[in-house]
Formats: sequence, structure tokens, C-alpha cells
Amino acid sequence: LMEERKRLEKELAEAKKALALGGGGGAVALPVGMAVENSEAMALHGFQFDGRVFDGLDPKELRSLLDQSKQKMGSGIAVYITVNDGKASIAAAVTDDLTARFSAVVLVRAGVEALGGKGGGGRPDMAQGGGPDGSKAEEALAAVKAVLATVSAV
Repeated sequence: LMEERKRLEKELAEAKKALALGGGGGAVALPVGMAVENSEAMALHGFQFDGRVFDGLDPKELRSLLDQSKQKMGSGIAVYITVNDGKASIAAAVTDDLTARFSAVVLVRAGVEALGGKGGGGRPDMAQGGGPDGSKAEEALAAVKAVLATVSAV
């Protein structure tokens, strides 16, 4: 029974990841916020931005989702937030060609602050953090976009 449960949990996690990236129908892990988005400032500087808010997605899955997103983009930045039990986890990924201009750590810290948390860290290409107020997930995504717009304008 324990082996069967582990197998089923693994299958469920994979299904949630696939649904989250595909945006298919159903009630599990659907994007609440933006899908792939190219704002004018970001498009002018030649990179894509993918910002999404998920409900109920395991925070451990964010990194693998971001890796997949980076591969699809080629050149871009992805920021994903998941809300579980009122708390939020945020992760950001920056493709290698953009790490000289943008740091995932700076982006995550802006999002974490909006979520009512402190800190967040990682590497220039991948960072994670969290905050206690999952209701501010959209605000956190907006804070990240504000940082991107500021850096892009320079």
C-alpha cells in the first residue's frame, strides 16, 4: 500500500505539473494570473516574460516548471508563484543570456516583500522565496514586473 501510495502521489504531481504548464481544464493548479506575457518595455529589449500564479501546486515543483519554461523561451524571464494554505512561494528563472542584466535573486526578493516575507535567495539564474500572505500573489507578480521595467529602462 505504501508503494502504491508513493506511485500515485508521483503520478499526481506529474499531472499537476503538466496541467499547470498546459493550462488545461480542471480545478487543480490552473494559472490564476497571467500566462505568457510580453509587455512593451520587455519586448523592446528582446526577451519574453512568463509570469503565472498557481493555486495548490507543490512549491517543490516550481523549479522544474521554470526549467521547462526557460528551455521553451530561449531568451526570457519566468516568475511563478504558488499559493498553498494561504502562504505563497515564489521562484524566478532568468536565461543565461540575461543574467548580466537581471538577477533572479533581486526579482524574488521584490516578490517576497510584496508577499509579506523577508529574504529569498539563490543564484542569478534561479532563485526562490516565500511569504505568509498568499492573497497578495498578484501584487508580488506586479512588483517583479516593476523591477523588470525599471532595469529595462536603464
